[in-house]
Amino acid sequence: MSTNYKLSALAGKIIAIDGPAGSGKSTTARLLASKIGYTFLDTGAMYRVVAWVAIKKGISVDDGESLEMISRQVEISFEMDGEINRVFLFGKDMTDEIRTLEVTKAVSPVSVHSGVRTAMVKRQRDLAKDGSIVAEGRDTTSVVFPNADLKIFLDASIEERARRRQLELVRKGISTDFEELKKDIIERDKRDSGRENSPLTKMADAVVIDTTSLTIEDQVERIIRLIKARILNA
Repeated sequence: MSTNYKLSALAGKIIAIDGPAGSGKSTTARLLASKIGYTFLDTGAMYRVVAWVAIKKGISVDDGESLEMISRQVEISFEMDGEINRVFLFGKDMTDEIRTLEVTKAVSPVSVHSGVRTAMVKRQRDLAKDGSIVAEGRDTTSVVFPNADLKIFLDASIEERARRRQLELVRKGISTDFEELKKDIIERDKRDSGRENSPLTKMADAVVIDTTSLTIEDQVERIIRLIKARILNA
C-alpha cells in the first residue's frame, strides 16, 4: 500500500484508536496519520515520558502527588521523521529512551493516578484542539476524545501481542523471555482494565478490529475504508 491518500474533506477531524498493549495501535496510528496527512498523537508516549522522569528521579510509581507534579511540569512535543514519530522532552529526543523494558513496566502503575491522567488529558486535548489528529492510547475513545469522528478498538491474542513485543525488543538488541512477556502483558491488561481512573474500555460506538492475523498495512487499509464509509460517505 504505497499510495498516500489525499482526503481533503477530512480536515479537522479526530480519529481515536484504543486497544491493549501490543495490539498494533502505535504503528497503525502512525502509518495512518502519514497516509491521510494528519498529526499522530501518541498518548501512551506521554505517559512513558512521565514514567521515565520518575525513574530517573527515583520517584516511586506509588507516589501519586510527585507523579502529578511531573505531569504538570514536563514539556512534551512530537515530530514526524519519515515514518518515525519522535518524542521530545523539553526539546530533547526521547524516542528510544522511553521504550525500554524498565519504562514499559513502570508506565501502567504510573498512569493509574488520577492527577497524572487529568494533567495528561488536558495536554492531549490542547494538542488536538484544531483537529486533523490520529490519536491512540488506552482511554482515547472513552475519556480523551469521547466525541471523536471515528473510534477504533484494536485487539489481538496474548500470544501475538507478546510475539510482537519480543520482536520489537530483539530489534533493539534486548533479550527477553517469551513467557515472561506474556505474563507482563496479562498483568498489564488487568491493571489497565481494572483501574479506577480511565480504564481501558471497548466503547459501544467503536469499531473492533482483531489484528492477530493482520499486517499493519491491512489494519491501516481497513481503517481507511471505514473513514471513507463513515466520515466521507464514499
